[in-house]
Amino acid sequence: MNQRTYLGTTYLDVAKGAVEVFMKLRARDPASRGDRYMLVTFDDPPYGVKAGWKENHATFMCELKNLQASGLTTLGHALRTAFDLLNLNRLVSGIDNYGQGRNPFFLEPSVIITITDGNKLTHSSGVPDELHLPLNSPLPGSELTKEPFRWDQRLFALVLRLPGAAAAENEQLGSVPTDESAITQMCEVTGGRSYCVRTQRMLNQCLESLVQKVQSGVVLHFEKVGPDPPLVGEENSVESSRPVSAFSPQPWHSCHKLIYVRPNPKTGVPVGHWPIPESFWPDQNNPTLPPRTAHPVVRFSCVDCEPMVIDKLPFDKYELEPSPLTQYILERKSPHMCWQVFINGSGKQNDLGQPFGYLKASTTLTCVNLFVMPHNFPVLLPLLDDLFKVHKLKPNLKWRQAFEMYLKTMPPYYLLPLKKALRMMGAPNLIADSMDCGLSYSVISYLKKLSQQ
Repeated sequence: MNQRTYLGTTYLDVAKGAVEVFMKLRARDPASRGDRYMLVTFDDPPYGVKAGWKENHATFMCELKNLQASGLTTLGHALRTAFDLLNLNRLVSGIDNYGQGRNPFFLEPSVIITITDGNKLTHSSGVPDELHLPLNSPLPGSELTKEPFRWDQRLFALVLRLPGAAAAENEQLGSVPTDESAITQMCEVTGGRSYCVRTQRMLNQCLESLVQKVQSGVVLHFEKVGPDPPLVGEENSVESSRPVSAFSPQPWHSCHKLIYVRPNPKTGVPVGHWPIPESFWPDQNNPTLPPRTAHPVVRFSCVDCEPMVIDKLPFDKYELEPSPLTQYILERKSPHMCWQVFINGSGKQNDLGQPFGYLKASTTLTCVNLFVMPHNFPVLLPLLDDLFKVHKLKPNLKWRQAFEMYLKTMPPYYLLPLKKALRMMGAPNLIADSMDCGLSYSVISYLKKLSQQ
């Protein structure tokens, strides 16, 4: 970072300037009032954290100004320190809701911006070719997630490649390419990206782009299950008439993208009703929780279904970040049809599970939304519709038996949100209070202990 650019400044000077420009650009957004900045360097832990949870903005600026480039390029350790720092209070706040379904509206959106020269990584034991983050973390409870990051944390990298001598050709401003260094893959895994920065103008363009990336949301991994849909207008056509390329993997089949979780305009915090299911069935005989992936794998089936809603039943609606998947759905121009979504292993049978929502293009075909509903809503909604319209809130034995059957196949962590929804709809006493959350005593006491650290 001490090498000089064609501007006469060092890479470190450019990096410090970039941080200040980013903060100025970000300050234009009224939402930035709640921002907190932290500064982490490659120094050995715990000295790498220059500004953390306790330090104020003035300390951050002072530490930034005094930064010097020395020591080793232990990028993996520095990133692990940054993620651990962000995750320090999550178990206390209960934001990850382990074993009880994932709530997109419980989030702490964070962006890690790494500014690096993209040169070889150095370690006390040599020069590694690949970027590895230490797997062991000093944080109790970190084993509950397989990766060091969470679904609301994305990594971006500004890789400085400014030459020492000014280039003669005129610079074309277009999209900035990703870099070829080891950090790029790590960025993409978290739902972020890297930028290969060759000039000051390019750097300014990247900073403008990064400010747009600071969004409230969580990353999901969307994956197609089953066959591709018939081409629009060819509902009855014979499959074999399709070009061969139609059967090979397409970019929209698997997408790693953000869903925007907007704050409620009145309260300033996001509000929601239903979780995204866990990928396992909670079992009271399990002494421990299986570790979860940072990003839920949401499978979508390309079978056109009618979107279901009934009066007064709450549902959650999240807009998807633009991707090959959203582009494909919008190009089909079918805003009155939807594709159901599933989490593998969420049901008792350890198969695809029951649908928990659907993907649908907006009526105006401007974006695609994920609707999150009660678990197995195609069974529950007609039952509730009958309860209000046919039985007038006085259900007969047959209805009660069907409802009991539904409750047995529903993951137990849906009980509370379902009770709350039924209360809002005017049917408060349908579910007995004796039903529990489905976790073993040892798991409950372990999570309680972690929350009190």
